[in-house]
Amino acid sequence: MKTKSAIFISIWLLIFSNTYSQDGKEILLLIRGDDIGSSHTANIACIDSYRDGIMRSVELMVPGPWFPEAVRLLNENPGLDVGVHLVVTSEWNDIKWRPLTCCPSLVDKDGYFYPMIWQREGFPQGTALKDANWKIEEIEAEFRAQIEMARRYVPRISHINCHMVCESCAPEIADLIDRLAREYGLNIDPHERGYESISLWGRNDTTAETRIASAVKTLQNLKPGKYFFIDHPGYDTPEMRAIWHIGYENVAADRDGVTKVFTSSKVKDVISERNIKLVSYRDLTK
Repeated sequence: MKTKSAIFISIWLLIFSNTYSQDGKEILLLIRGDDIGSSHTANIACIDSYRDGIMRSVELMVPGPWFPEAVRLLNENPGLDVGVHLVVTSEWNDIKWRPLTCCPSLVDKDGYFYPMIWQREGFPQGTALKDANWKIEEIEAEFRAQIEMARRYVPRISHINCHMVCESCAPEIADLIDRLAREYGLNIDPHERGYESISLWGRNDTTAETRIASAVKTLQNLKPGKYFFIDHPGYDTPEMRAIWHIGYENVAADRDGVTKVFTSSKVKDVISERNIKLVSYRDLTK
């Protein structure tokens, strides 16, 4: 009997030591998926990454053409935490979106958002917001419209952040976003709460199989602490194969790999075995 008790205690201590450090810290992991609302494929992949996977927060693009479907899916999945992904760019070649407001300084000659924040190699001149004569009051009006529309249709919105790191365009834009986040009560920043950004796979992991293997290894080696990972779920569908821009032509295959990692049984098994706690932005306020 004593031998059985000793074995049980040893097993329990081994499991406990895999999850907690000497000071009792847990392993907390926040997995965020971006760009729901941008396409039908992205919508389905984001929901699958939540229902069948490890993603706990998703970022909603209000100007996206598939916003109405995203709203329906999000309201059918009330446990999925949602943030507003503030948009002032429309980066893809063959699919575009426009602002919600009248903001002439933020759009090209056809009324679409500029493709990029910064001038990018291979893109024609005049395709970056940074070089446009943008007006901060128009950006503020557009951001407010996106936040308020998102909250109208998905009332549980918990936070805001930026599509294509648009806050990097200018300090005034970063300050504006911070002010709006506080005004609307949506100022949840994982980094300010001690979360460390990590990569689950490397640049050379170009297939789902190698990404899953790398993610498993990364999760097996995580030390107690708070971690944060962002990517864009998708699937290799005809729709997503038509979404691309110069320098990023393999969008469908790349984002299909993201979904495969997020829903991988091997990845989920490691998270379960190590008792890694999956959290959302909303959890950070508790």
